[in-house]
Amino acid sequence: MTDLAYLSWLDAAAKIRAGELTSLTYVEALLARIEELDPALNAFLHLVPEAALDQARAADRGVAAGAQLGPLHGVPFALKDIIDVEGMPTTAHSKILADNIPSRDAEVTRRLKGSGGIILGKLATHEFAYGGPCFDLPWPPARNPWDHRMFSGGSSSGSGVAVASGLLPVALGTDTGGSVRNPASMCGIVGMKATYGRVSRRGVIPLAFSLDHVGPMTRTVAENAALLGIIAGHDPLDPASSRHPVADYVDAARRGVDEGVSGMRIGVIRHFHRQDLVADPQVDAAIESALQVLVRLGAKVTEVSTLPLSEFIDAQRVLMLSESYAVHRDWLRSRPQDYARMTREKLLPGAFLSAADYLQAVRNRPGYIAAVDALFEQVDVLVTASNMDLHFPIDDAEAAARFYPRQARAPFNLTGHPALVLPVGFTEGGSNLPLPLSMQIVGRHFDENTVYRVAAAYEAATGWDDRHPPLG
Repeated sequence: MTDLAYLSWLDAAAKIRAGELTSLTYVEALLARIEELDPALNAFLHLVPEAALDQARAADRGVAAGAQLGPLHGVPFALKDIIDVEGMPTTAHSKILADNIPSRDAEVTRRLKGSGGIILGKLATHEFAYGGPCFDLPWPPARNPWDHRMFSGGSSSGSGVAVASGLLPVALGTDTGGSVRNPASMCGIVGMKATYGRVSRRGVIPLAFSLDHVGPMTRTVAENAALLGIIAGHDPLDPASSRHPVADYVDAARRGVDEGVSGMRIGVIRHFHRQDLVADPQVDAAIESALQVLVRLGAKVTEVSTLPLSEFIDAQRVLMLSESYAVHRDWLRSRPQDYARMTREKLLPGAFLSAADYLQAVRNRPGYIAAVDALFEQVDVLVTASNMDLHFPIDDAEAAARFYPRQARAPFNLTGHPALVLPVGFTEGGSNLPLPLSMQIVGRHFDENTVYRVAAAYEAATGWDDRHPPLG
């Protein structure tokens, strides 16, 4: 069961197509693992084992009949519970939507199903993808698989936990201020927020319309690249969806492994995590060590500077507060008691921002985009921190309040550039178990390929993806 738990979904799909593994065996093994481990992890809000087994049997019949198979054929997946699946609850981890049953699939759900994927269920999130690790909701928060006492990151917490702990090979999360990249960082997996407009958000409960992204969460770079290739592409019913052609992301990751990064130019924004917000020394040291690996692989690393991190974060915060309050205004007026306290306290400041505040942020946004674009005149990708701080106990609300603003992910929601996080080591010392450390790689708009190439080269040279939580 452990072997199947950490089997790459690319290898699993190949084995299913070749008749070396049945989808039924694969799904049964993962369901058994979920039954064993998830009571302590709380990754799943809604599990559909019988439907998944029926889908697996149908997938195996398709193989036997020689049917044309999609890239995800017979492979299980699950979704953050703000992404719609026809006939399955989308609760947003909230009492307010406890009885919400969508009548159609989200576009990303449709694409995953259409590629042959088998849905296992819906995964924990912070309430409406915004609150925090709350204990005053109908369902408990997801716990970090490396140490159950610790926070797992958010808001795509269940997605990060499920993938890292081998409950399933792939999941989708959403990212408005870092909510794919935060749990990916804290759970030691790969999370990608692609370029704004690259992936449809239709059928996904919004948090902030101009900042929301849907992104893949996997254990390796190649798996992430392949999953993005499935869900990316124009959706005429999403007004923000781009017509920019979808590239071959898998080939880009393969080039990173086969050809490396020799001659590539990597710019490191150190002032984000050394001056603007001072990161924990272990975070800084892990990033520097990762940069040295890239130097040994032949990349040229230079330090670059842009606007202060606080300017990006302040502008992103005005947009997010204003837009999220607009989404939730009616419920905050009619059902305030049905929100978790932490969620309510995060949403309410949006009521006190003026139209002038919002419009000024909108007006200034192109300047922030231009500031990041200018860096790519000198380099091919950017590297900086994801989190500034180490993990903290999941039940420490004060630590959660300190932790969330101390990050360098939100700038790239504001600017729309693609940004990926991946593991770069583990914490050392103290009374806690070793916990994952991460760094962020950022690319030009619609140049996810270069991001994947650099990430894959680093991953292949270090092997952090082979290390898993001590769950058995």
